[in-house]
Amino acid sequence: MIWAIIYIAAVLVANYTAVWFVPLPAFGLVAVGTLVFGATFTARDYVHRLGRVRVYVMIAIAALASVTLSMAGPVDWRIVAASVLAIAISETADTEIYQRLMSRHWLVRVTGSNAVSIPIDSILFNSVAFAGVFALPVLVAIVFGEIVVKFAVGIVVALWRYLI
Repeated sequence: MIWAIIYIAAVLVANYTAVWFVPLPAFGLVAVGTLVFGATFTARDYVHRLGRVRVYVMIAIAALASVTLSMAGPVDWRIVAASVLAIAISETADTEIYQRLMSRHWLVRVTGSNAVSIPIDSILFNSVAFAGVFALPVLVAIVFGEIVVKFAVGIVVALWRYLI
């Protein structure tokens, strides 16, 4: 249950901070939300022990909470639309890959599913949220930086969870 709460909270914080960028050497601009969102991939993977249906319920709750946050005013609709689309597609891909890897070691399941879902999420989210806002080279740099940061955060969370 705590991992589902972490997942939903991280999605909302990531949406809220998606337009706050920080420069990271060698990676260009990275949204503050990316630093938080990297944890969602591992948190979601941990919820898999409760079954596929509960994972999809958690994803749906996060999507609905994102829409509610947008309607409350503080998050632009493009960010929420990008988030919901990216969640629907990348999280479904991640969930199905993770399920197919269930017989493997936990770290293999996490890294295997993240290897597909993180790039999908980063490309979809940023394309919808920021197309026309940033020049293409800047957008590509943001996507690249986000993929690297999400993997790094996901690995740290996965190792932390594995070691505790």
